[in-house]
Amino acid sequence: MSLYLPAVSGIDACIAAPPSKSYTHRALIAAACADGRSVIHNPLQSEDTEVTITALRQLGALITDTDTGDLVVEGTKGNFSALPGSTIDCHSSGTSMRMLVSLALLADVPVCLTGSNRMQQRPIAPLVDALNSIGGKIRYLKESGFPPICVDGVFRGGNMEIDASASSQFLSSALMAAPCGAEKTTITTPREPASRAYLDITAEVMATFGVPVQRQGYRSFSVSPNGYTPAMYTVEGDYSSASYFFAMAAVCTGTVKVTHLNPISCQGDRVFPNLLEQMGCIVTSGADSVTVTSDGRLKGITADMSDAPDVALTLAAVAPFADSPSTITGIRNLRIKESDRLGAMVRIAALGGAATDVSDNAVTIFPGRLPGGGIIDPKDDHRTAMSAAVIALKRGDVDILHPECVQKSYPGFWDALREGGIL
Repeated sequence: MSLYLPAVSGIDACIAAPPSKSYTHRALIAAACADGRSVIHNPLQSEDTEVTITALRQLGALITDTDTGDLVVEGTKGNFSALPGSTIDCHSSGTSMRMLVSLALLADVPVCLTGSNRMQQRPIAPLVDALNSIGGKIRYLKESGFPPICVDGVFRGGNMEIDASASSQFLSSALMAAPCGAEKTTITTPREPASRAYLDITAEVMATFGVPVQRQGYRSFSVSPNGYTPAMYTVEGDYSSASYFFAMAAVCTGTVKVTHLNPISCQGDRVFPNLLEQMGCIVTSGADSVTVTSDGRLKGITADMSDAPDVALTLAAVAPFADSPSTITGIRNLRIKESDRLGAMVRIAALGGAATDVSDNAVTIFPGRLPGGGIIDPKDDHRTAMSAAVIALKRGDVDILHPECVQKSYPGFWDALREGGIL
């Protein structure tokens, strides 16, 4: 299956941002660990969040859908009960896999975690090593350092060190389990964590469910074992998903307004409209919206995306249409995402007619060096498919293979293009 989008210009669109995937995962976990009933309003319904819901049900949490789309979660007080021999399939959800490694230590029986072929290539050793130092007995079932794994032992708490330089999710995983540990947990990081804004999201959700995280920047975190309290929680809109619509306004000309966005969100991807402003767009913010307007005259920029890795590909889709080169840095860890996203940036740039110069931690995109257009296979990566849509709507000569892969984070993406006024 492939999708061909026509070239468009002079956009005038208004689109509601979908709920945040990152917040939904974390709210589900906190609610499942709480002592009582929580209600999660406006959760993201996607393949990835369904993986987490299914896994938490396997661990004994009762999660019910309502007619209004809310989720009612009966918490377990951090005491998970799984069937002997349980195996949880995380498919391609990296967030689910990493979060569940720590949570599975709260189960009363050993639990195996597995996933897709790509998942079995994504490293997990820094988290496993740290958990094994505080009571875990986690072992690898195939290749050392990678899923699948068998999680046994306990989450005792105490002092632990986690190298989160490859993924902040290693640290978020331990933090979210810590309130249910046997003793106070203090986590230090020997190196600066990757994607630090996601740690802010973790701490924010934990606080909403009654767990304050004591911290010294991003190098030391302490959590007391007092458990989570239930909450009525509303998931905010997702800046990562909104980025594609902002990018379409930038390259296709016109105006796109995205609503349901928190203007003071701690999401790292909130930086994306600011980057477009540096490139020459006009950006205005409302009480719950951001609007981007462009006449198509864009200039190249240099941007550090280490705290906003999920919109690095979106920026790579805009850069080919600037009048000068753009350099995107802080992207070393993109190689271990759902696909090799550093390689995907090169393919996206080429689709837009730009050549690239790639180093270990940066890519420079040179507009107008290649013919562009053609067919792109996202390799089952939702962000590559949605970034390719930006190129496709500008050029009108792009076929996107397997467009259904957007189900991972934004099932309504293609419909939003039509219903919001872009197509």
